[in-house]
Amino acid sequence: MDSRLLDFTPEVRAALDQGRAVVALESTIITHGMPHPQNVATAREVEAVVRENGAVPATIAIIAGRIKIGLTDDELDWLGTASDVMKLSRADLPYAIAVKRHGATTVAATMICAHLAGIQVFATGGIGGVHQGVETTMDISADLDELARTPVAVVCAGAKAILDLPRTLEYLETRGVPVVGYGTAEFPAFWSRTSGLPAPIRLDSPDEVAALIHTKEALGLTGGVLIANPVPEAAQISVDEMKSFIDQAVAEASRRGITGKAVTPFLLSFLFESTEGRSLATNIALVKNNAALAARLATSLATPERV
Repeated sequence: MDSRLLDFTPEVRAALDQGRAVVALESTIITHGMPHPQNVATAREVEAVVRENGAVPATIAIIAGRIKIGLTDDELDWLGTASDVMKLSRADLPYAIAVKRHGATTVAATMICAHLAGIQVFATGGIGGVHQGVETTMDISADLDELARTPVAVVCAGAKAILDLPRTLEYLETRGVPVVGYGTAEFPAFWSRTSGLPAPIRLDSPDEVAALIHTKEALGLTGGVLIANPVPEAAQISVDEMKSFIDQAVAEASRRGITGKAVTPFLLSFLFESTEGRSLATNIALVKNNAALAARLATSLATPERV
């Protein structure tokens, strides 16, 4: 991989050169996840949470074909209202760079760029996964294969509950991705702390997660680690209540004939309306919670291992 494609902010470059903790953050939450100005305000709040917990934030985006590892204030403001910004995953990341397009990075693309930059930890909201009806659509998020190949630890609140969670966990197991329930024996379901599905591994501290990552590296195993961190209890929407909203959203998408890449944005918009904004408030709370844990994990990884 060619590091000449990267532009670092001075803060991120200095932290990496000094071996300090850095946390990667995605940019689709800014361009495709929230309305302006809430998107920019939330991005800044998440960066602040990372700093408060001892690490340096590196929000990643593609601007005019350059991979930005960390955004300046002006770049973040611009991205919050920019038009014609691609939503980038592994398949379209090289195209955007080659033709000098603007792009916001999904989980998969953020992992690729973070690894290229030498960043070990990435905080997001929720990963993509196996979609409902996969037996006919073959719709499986590129995030899952990225976790199997790219050595970045991803802190999330589970997979979005609009997905097929049992099949998502099965796919991750097949691809050899360690899935950690952080402080829980149950896999969280994004807006809800519980899903009814057991977490394959339970760990209860950043140091324990760091030890798992170090051991995986020592064994020569490729790929990342998924750390599923439940949304704070006060911010969650119960799994039963959320299932009712999701069932309504899926039925409406089917009635309207919405398919392919249009499904997820439609479902999330429908859920925002039907929950009267609660789904978005929960999303913001869980992203901040994940950013705090990611910063503590990055700090543990940056600390010399005890012999």
